[in-house]
Amino acid sequence: MTATLRTLITLPRMLRHGAAVGAHLPPDAAVVLDPPAPELRAALTAAYAGDHGPARDLLAQTRVGAEWERRGGCVPRLAESALHSPGWLDAWLAESPHDPDAVLVKAEHCVQQAWEIRTSARASSVSRDQFQAFFALLDDAVPVIGAAAELNPTDPVPWQVALTHARGSQAPREVFDAYWAEATTRAPHHYGCHLSALQYLCDKWYGSHTEMFDFAERAAEHALPGSKLNALPLLAAVEYDVVADGTPAEGDRIDRSRIHAALKRALELSDAYPQGDPEVAGVRNHLALMLVLADRHEEALEQFRAVGVHAAEYPWAYLGDAREEFLEFRAGVRMHVAARVPFFSRPRPPVPQGPPERHRSSPVTPHCLALVAAPPHTVADAALMCGVPLRIAPAPGRSSYVELAADPEPGVRATLLGEDRLTAAADNFTTGEPWPALVLRRTGDRYGFTLLHKGRKVADHDWDPAAPVPDHGAAAATAGTLATVYGLTDTRPVTSLLRGSDDPARRQSALLTALGLPPLPAGFGTRDEVLTTLADARVLARRGFFGGMVDTLSGDPAGRPTLPRRPRWWVLRVAALLLFVPVMAYAWWSPDIGWFRASLSTIATCYIAGQLTGAWRRRGRVKKG
Repeated sequence: MTATLRTLITLPRMLRHGAAVGAHLPPDAAVVLDPPAPELRAALTAAYAGDHGPARDLLAQTRVGAEWERRGGCVPRLAESALHSPGWLDAWLAESPHDPDAVLVKAEHCVQQAWEIRTSARASSVSRDQFQAFFALLDDAVPVIGAAAELNPTDPVPWQVALTHARGSQAPREVFDAYWAEATTRAPHHYGCHLSALQYLCDKWYGSHTEMFDFAERAAEHALPGSKLNALPLLAAVEYDVVADGTPAEGDRIDRSRIHAALKRALELSDAYPQGDPEVAGVRNHLALMLVLADRHEEALEQFRAVGVHAAEYPWAYLGDAREEFLEFRAGVRMHVAARVPFFSRPRPPVPQGPPERHRSSPVTPHCLALVAAPPHTVADAALMCGVPLRIAPAPGRSSYVELAADPEPGVRATLLGEDRLTAAADNFTTGEPWPALVLRRTGDRYGFTLLHKGRKVADHDWDPAAPVPDHGAAAATAGTLATVYGLTDTRPVTSLLRGSDDPARRQSALLTALGLPPLPAGFGTRDEVLTTLADARVLARRGFFGGMVDTLSGDPAGRPTLPRRPRWWVLRVAALLLFVPVMAYAWWSPDIGWFRASLSTIATCYIAGQLTGAWRRRGRVKKG
């Protein structure tokens, strides 16, 4: 009873305030998982294209300038790229076999190769063959790590790699302690080394919850102001509350006051950085999750606002697909906050936190367009209840282009949509229909698509020049789905397009050609609402839930059809009118039929006649959207 009463109270609040709460957050389509800094992104893009020059220059800059924190973040990303495209690293080592930067990337690459075979699964889920290959590759990595340390004796990053190696190789505590001493001698406050050590000391590896928290709190106490080491207890709290399995052993339970203190310290660190600063994006992602778990939703919403578009793989990957979990938690926090705003009040505007942003580029605006394998009037009829305004234009081959139309005051259902609104709308209007919708997107130099069929997301792909290309199995599976939906017999051309990331604009356009779909309209990806320049584009206005339901049942979109009526619409209603007129006449003439049933037949006849009359009068006055 209490839960029902609470729902009756909070649901109207959510519906009323949901659109306003969190309206300052970036759209879902703009959120990117662990986006690299511009210099690193340029190096990754060049590396995937086979050019090691930008990576060489970037790491040389970090070495000469002793930018160890930055170096510790760049090396793992470059090594990851070499897992998928090793040619550039091999060429670099062949050209300069004793380059300390190239050898360092190779050392990290060797360790990552081993972990890729083992996977991040629990030991019980890893096969014996996987373990054998894992340990063999870790053995091969030892001399490479040693060479990296010798070539640049002042660099702590080789010891960051060594600490990760110690965790995988089951190194005894004295070996770990020796590596830790080497790392802290060179950089006592190096964040990457502390992260590697924290993992070694956690309960699931070789330490305990207590030892992990003691280590994290000591590091935070001695951290410099503004250092990310102040958030190390927060990461320990996530490890304890989210990652750890089962109930802690007796004597190894962490008092909740230590977790509250970790949250307080992390909040202070977050407040010291500007909104949207990628430097502390990882900290803010962890902080948002822990605040949600602590039922502190308003503070969590502020952290999501501070995160901006910089979603992090962890901690969300502990719960499932990282990006989807981030977006779902963010949407849930919005609704929790809206539910706590009194019905006749207004949500408080966001209060800027932290220092003002300086010289920070604004997030890249995402652009989306759907190609629907149905004519515009069919799409319009199916989209009456999607909850967002759409601009629909005819495309070659009895297809349609669909995009979001301007909506200064989005409705409640638009706010509640979990995905970007065009994808969610396509999910809605393809439900129960035989035709698919391919939602194309562009965000900066990243291109991609989502395929929706019968109300389900059946395929998704991104071309990102700075990210690994999918393996052949994943690309072939996506190509197979596309082939099934669009009736292709040969999937090889599509698979080839999905297996590369260079020139993503060309690949996206070539995919449409391979699928037999119409080309993209001019200007897509460079500006919003590209369909406004097409002569036959029409706007399907947003409708409320009940209005959309009535229009769907009546076939009359709010009394003003945005698009011309289909012949089938006229045939069905004329046939119904021809049926109901004699039924109505007979009902009033016959003494055996009462006035009530005669009135019902009259109302039905007048309703259909009104539909036909109104549609006939308006058929020549359809306005452009």
